[in-house]
Amino acid sequence: MLIVEGLSKSFPGAVARRVLDGLSLQAFSGDYFAIMGESGSGKSTLLNLIAGLDTPDTGRVAIDGQDMTALDDARRTRLRRAKLGFVFQAFHLLPHLSVERNVALPLALNGIAGRAADERVDELLTAVGLSARRHDHPSRLSGGEMQRVAVARALVHRPKVVLADEPTGNLDSESAAEVLQLLRTQLKRDHAVGLLVTHSTTAAATADRVLRLGANGLTPA
Repeated sequence: MLIVEGLSKSFPGAVARRVLDGLSLQAFSGDYFAIMGESGSGKSTLLNLIAGLDTPDTGRVAIDGQDMTALDDARRTRLRRAKLGFVFQAFHLLPHLSVERNVALPLALNGIAGRAADERVDELLTAVGLSARRHDHPSRLSGGEMQRVAVARALVHRPKVVLADEPTGNLDSESAAEVLQLLRTQLKRDHAVGLLVTHSTTAAATADRVLRLGANGLTPA
């Protein structure tokens, strides 16, 4: 489902800084990994490379049998829209759209509309407990509610891989626990690969496996 093979990435400067060096990872349907590491260890860089938002110096990323690193920009964008879901620390909801329209956005970008889209949005809003807030805009929601909308949006198009970058960093402990449980439940239900980048040992403990990213690559934590 997700293959990361020999991934290396350096950033230019007076002295080039290598962040990732020959990193490899395999994950299959339903696998949920937490990735921890010091600031600057390359966690977010890894997610950006997997998503095709940046290109590696060497190595490849394959998602559902397609080599992301071999595609041009247009085809990477199509693959990202169809196969990937994203949950960010800062929510990134569109303030001028209602809850239901924020959740429906990935479906629209993939050309899915009509009854099929409406039913899938209804399903996800019910799953995250926000059916009654479907017509509200993000400004009327709490932080925990906004992150639940973000989880629903990330999963609505049934992606093969979900990337979560510090998704509970802006939440109180109770809201964080609810969001993490929701994310895990929905990943398992959809048999998606989940990669959670976090500094929180509590958040990491909700994953199936915890890996630490450091000078030796990814190692069991």
